[in-house]
Amino acid sequence: MKIKEIRQKSKLELKKLLQDSKERLQQLRFDLFSGKVKNVKEIRNIKKDIARILMITKEQ
Repeated sequence: MKIKEIRQKSKLELKKLLQDSKERLQQLRFDLFSGKVKNVKEIRNIKKDIARILMITKEQ
């Protein structure tokens, strides 16, 4: 997700997006250790999205 897209969202939407991203990351990590994940780059992308969301919430 791009920073421009994140900046357009309200605080409630950002909280929901952050929660969903953290849950998705947790699920991917679990699947990674069980050997189900094929695309490891997705974990890195979600971590970056979480960092972007947290940065934008701190700016607001």
